[in-house]
Amino acid sequence: MIDLHTHSIFSDGELVPSELARMAVASGYRVIAITDHVDHSNMDFIIPRIVKVCEKISDVCPIIAIPGVELTHIHPNHITSLAVEARQLGAKIIVVHGETIVEPVMPGTNLAALKAPIDILAHPGLITEEEAELAAGNGVFLEISARHGHSLTNGHVAALARISGAKLILNTDAHSPRDLVSREMAVRIASGAGMSEEEIDTMFRNSEQLAGDAVEG
Repeated sequence: MIDLHTHSIFSDGELVPSELARMAVASGYRVIAITDHVDHSNMDFIIPRIVKVCEKISDVCPIIAIPGVELTHIHPNHITSLAVEARQLGAKIIVVHGETIVEPVMPGTNLAALKAPIDILAHPGLITEEEAELAAGNGVFLEISARHGHSLTNGHVAALARISGAKLILNTDAHSPRDLVSREMAVRIASGAGMSEEEIDTMFRNSEQLAGDAVEG
């Protein structure tokens, strides 16, 4: 299993990064990205620490840990500049907290994120067809979410990705070890979103591609 959207105690997760990685190993994971919530207030504090611990984890544990961030409830006007700054600080995976239907995310966040140099638009809710086409054109992955609440619009996201050619990726958005899922459960979640076996296989290859690019980068 490859999971490129998780959280530690550096934001609102329950575990320190090393414990999160250990739980992921026990759950059969090969790759995990630690993508804690950031905004202007804490990004310069969090990213260097996540970079350091991911290096330590990857050196000695049977899992690749990738440092990242989730830009969360950022004003759309600031997403691009913060994404650039996050990359400069060492984030290898940049996620933007999309317009999920279960939180009051500012309208325009999806559109601004898809124009920015990011990797994943997380739980993009009722994303429009035009926005999905923008994701396809700019190479931003749209997330199929395993997280409760956020997962309610997975079917809509999958359907628009099919129409637009946008690439999908499945993540847990884990905040606790209970949120981690097996590959088998990931398949069931994607199937429940109406995805075919071929589409699911492609989605897992997308995870391989993004993780590989992040490690090499």
